[in-house]
Amino acid sequence: MILSHIVAVSENNAIGVKNGLPWSIPEDLKFFKKKTLNSVIIMGRKTYESIGRPLPQRTTIVISKSARVGSYPEGVFVAPSIEEAIAKAILVAEQQNQEEVFIVGGGEIYRQSIDFVDKVYLTRVHTQVEADAYYPELSLEKFKLVAENPSKDNQYTYTFYEFDKKV
Repeated sequence: MILSHIVAVSENNAIGVKNGLPWSIPEDLKFFKKKTLNSVIIMGRKTYESIGRPLPQRTTIVISKSARVGSYPEGVFVAPSIEEAIAKAILVAEQQNQEEVFIVGGGEIYRQSIDFVDKVYLTRVHTQVEADAYYPELSLEKFKLVAENPSKDNQYTYTFYEFDKKV
């Protein structure tokens, strides 16, 4: 089973501000959707609340220590820790014959799981932004760059990167 981060970050590793994205990049959202469709995704409670609903055609696992029974829609699983969320995600993914599980945020969940992931899909938005959520520094001693695809739209220049964990 491949465990992956998928994230868009600024040059200063910002990923979110006030429970939202600091930018709107349609091509990145399409990339996210294409990668995660029909997969199991793991996210923190704040990320789930910022989205406001389960994402269609994905199995959602929310990490929350304080979730009450019935506080999430049917089909959304809740786990109290990153370790339990990953274990549940792997079990569900295997039952659905999937090969990859995605961790989709937020900052604290990325930090807690960075040592567990095999792959990182990182969209680097070439700008600096003020934020309140950040992605941890990606160690090039632990990860190697395997793909790079620069792009731009009317507002932003960005690069899609793919990193694999070094063995």
